[in-house]
Amino acid sequence: MNIEQKYKLLKKYILELDNLIIAFSGGVDSTFLLKTAHDLLGNKVIAATAKSCSFPKRELNEAIAFCKKEGITHIICESEELNIEGFSHNPTNRCYLCKKELFSKIWKIAKEKGSKNVAEASNSDDNGDYRPGLIAVSELEVKSPLRYANLTKDEIRKLSKGENLSTWNKQSFACLSSRFPYGQEITIETLSMVDKAEQALLDIGLRQVRVRHHNNLARIETDEHGIEILMNKDNREKVYSKLKELGYIYIAVDLLGYRTGSMNETLNI
Repeated sequence: MNIEQKYKLLKKYILELDNLIIAFSGGVDSTFLLKTAHDLLGNKVIAATAKSCSFPKRELNEAIAFCKKEGITHIICESEELNIEGFSHNPTNRCYLCKKELFSKIWKIAKEKGSKNVAEASNSDDNGDYRPGLIAVSELEVKSPLRYANLTKDEIRKLSKGENLSTWNKQSFACLSSRFPYGQEITIETLSMVDKAEQALLDIGLRQVRVRHHNNLARIETDEHGIEILMNKDNREKVYSKLKELGYIYIAVDLLGYRTGSMNETLNI
């Protein structure tokens, strides 16, 4: 199928669902899914956004602003991952634990609001990576409309641009817990370190960035544009000074650059 056929299939599927609550992070995929669903179903669609220390305030504010602008009913769901038993130890099924907790809470909201469906915004590209969170999606019978329509990330960006969504070229984002090697403890303090370190990099102009937290070493992943910015001596000194202030002793730039799921490279799966 071409992109337009996939788009038609997505709309048909959403119309068949009739009403739903969508897990909304404010990212490229969930914004496109929410806008499409709301355009089709109006107030039969509700957005639910998880609030936790692994979700930066800037992202939460963007999600709130979008729903307000579009007139979409928006529920902020308190879902603190560090309170989940075993989560802070960062096991390889960390995402499963998180998604099971989150979608269980969203299902509870759905029943209170009379919604028959809960949906999330993974796309067809997510099928090829280690994504334990999708196991929870399946177990809890959460719908995945974008995967159902076999839409890729690039196609979602193109369709988003066509719909004049400002998120069409927004950098990809994953929760801050994904910055830690499996088995390394995650705390409120270290999550804050990562959040502030990434903000410092965004402040000098980087767009696509991850700060991987290896105890006292910060490994920066960014794209070619970001690497060019970091080639500037003044920028490097600013970054070094800020990250040193946050508690990092060593600051390094990953030569392979930004890539999703780089922490999965240590797994034998």
